[in-house]
Amino acid sequence: MISVKKFVFNAFQVNSYVLYDETGECIIIDPSVSNEDEFSQLDDFIKSKQLTPVLLVNTHAHIDHIIGNYKTAKHYKIKLAAHKECVGFLEHAREYAESFGLPMEGVKKIDYFVDEGQKITFGNSCLMVFYTPGHADCSICLYSKDDAFVITGDVLFYQSIGRTDLRTGNYDLLQKSIWEKLFTLPDNTKVYAGHGPDTTIGYEKVNNPFVAIGME
Repeated sequence: MISVKKFVFNAFQVNSYVLYDETGECIIIDPSVSNEDEFSQLDDFIKSKQLTPVLLVNTHAHIDHIIGNYKTAKHYKIKLAAHKECVGFLEHAREYAESFGLPMEGVKKIDYFVDEGQKITFGNSCLMVFYTPGHADCSICLYSKDDAFVITGDVLFYQSIGRTDLRTGNYDLLQKSIWEKLFTLPDNTKVYAGHGPDTTIGYEKVNNPFVAIGME
């Protein structure tokens, strides 16, 4: 069984996640730590649970989600998995960081490209990768069928969706990603979003003003 720990980091209030199971192995998703205090929160939790980080994963490569990639990967000596379309964003990551006044120790290169239908594994656990462009052309979501949750990055939020006015954003494509990939999941699937509170697929299908499709 996968346990999920959520942290809220940096000025953009990004939700970062540590996923772990009974083996003690864990993965870190969107490590958005921007200072030593935030990194200590992450590290203290991992130490308190006696976890072994085995992989870093980005749901997409906007600067608020990747600001802690380099420090986190270096500290735990782990590799980074992300969609191949993240490469272009990472090439300009320092520029983006400077424009928002965010400190950036370095840029972590992607070690593993992941795409639609592939699996990310750790311990006894497995996450299915959905390719869900629209907020950014590198956006992915991570689904656990056994534990009935999906990590959506900035694709789907509580009563909202990701911005589409940024580089490679496309409103029609984002709606399509949500309708065809996320809204086909069971209604009781818990949604862990990239910002804001948790929600469920069933709730968003009915109540989300941008993508609602009907009654539960």
